[in-house]
Amino acid sequence: MNSFASSSYIVSILLLYAFLPSISSSSSLTISIFDTIRHSDPYKRLTHLATTSIARAKHIKNPQNAPNPTTTPLSPFSGAYSISLGFGTPPQIIPFVMDTGSSFSWFPCTKRYLCRNCSSVSTKSISSFIPKQSSSAKVVGCANPKCGWVHKSFDPNSSCQDCQLTETNCTQICPPYIILYGLGSTGGIAMVETLTMPHEKIEDFLVGCSVFSSNQPAGVAGFGRGNSSLPSQLGLKKFSYCLISHKFDNTEKSSFLLMDAESDSGSKTENFSYTPMLKNPVGSENSALSDYYYVGLRKITVGGKKVEILHKDLSPDSNGDGGTIVDSGTTFTYMNQAVFDLVADAFSDQVKDYTRAEDVEAITGLRPCFDVAGHVTVKMPELKLHFKGGAEMALPLENYFIAVSDGGKSFVCLTAVTDDTLLGPELVGGPSVILGNFLMQNFHVEFDLRNERFGFKKQFCS
Repeated sequence: MNSFASSSYIVSILLLYAFLPSISSSSSLTISIFDTIRHSDPYKRLTHLATTSIARAKHIKNPQNAPNPTTTPLSPFSGAYSISLGFGTPPQIIPFVMDTGSSFSWFPCTKRYLCRNCSSVSTKSISSFIPKQSSSAKVVGCANPKCGWVHKSFDPNSSCQDCQLTETNCTQICPPYIILYGLGSTGGIAMVETLTMPHEKIEDFLVGCSVFSSNQPAGVAGFGRGNSSLPSQLGLKKFSYCLISHKFDNTEKSSFLLMDAESDSGSKTENFSYTPMLKNPVGSENSALSDYYYVGLRKITVGGKKVEILHKDLSPDSNGDGGTIVDSGTTFTYMNQAVFDLVADAFSDQVKDYTRAEDVEAITGLRPCFDVAGHVTVKMPELKLHFKGGAEMALPLENYFIAVSDGGKSFVCLTAVTDDTLLGPELVGGPSVILGNFLMQNFHVEFDLRNERFGFKKQFCS
């Protein structure tokens, strides 16, 4: 396995979606209502964010619903963060959505790449990889062990019937993949290619050459825990990133992604709080559940008061359902119905200065929302997450409430979604809490793979 020559690399993270300002946290938090969503139709934008977040949760919770065993959940284009990587000889620079909730990486591929329902961008503006322009591009053969990284539960004896497994030059290719995600899909063939990093070239890196997509104009860089993920193929010991505030949408502002392949230290990064990274008790290597980064969320407090959530709603059960994961590809945090109702009710019970904006809730699917028209600042109870090992994440208000102004109306909404948010009935199975990237704005988060722990500290990331 290839690894980096130096101890770390910094890759620019370009923000794809953005909104709000950073503030300091206290027991009573404030947010300026003048720093709100700037959009011609703010209701439509909020509804889109809520819809894509719950659609993302649907496929994270039920990856087995896809018709292909290679299916892994991928993020919608809006609300994510991207990195640029160079593939091929000579390198072709391609933007990717950074996704800790999946492992397989793929890019738009060939001049005939087709993207349906990608009205947010022009097809001509999509950066596609052109295999014919690379001297190192190779299609993955059916007998190649990496084909099994693409197709989980892959059996070459039944799937590679057109070649002898003892042959070294089998011409049958690895079966095409189809990946489903929240609101669309992508499909193509697996290939191995040279990935160029600042100080080293990594040969035979497994990546997908997608020839069609729906609702997915950008490729995905999988940072999950599977064999095909970027951290696994690069032999990373840890990686970390700082998510710039969502208010910098479509600007040149950027933060960093740090990838470390040489750290053998067990020491903790200064000023970071840590909690153990957990694994799903029944998640085998052939299960999408094994791709996820689970953490032990033990308690949630609102305004300093414990939300009385049952232990069974925060821990995986004997079937592997439940528990909490960290997912950079999800925008708004998902909570199953039992957890969400208690958290939402805690805010509703404690917020006395503003009336509920039920009309906004009906349009956007978010709740609770509050009418804050006429207020220069807004105070809300503090939201704090308490993790296994004693780590606590006290969240700035802009990380869990979003402010919107539309004409003479101003309102704020809790940025969390649940089973019945816009898309219908309760979602069954999978994680019960998905901590999205909106929650992690202006936090430096670290995935310490060597020591199997998740760390974080509050930091101004821009």
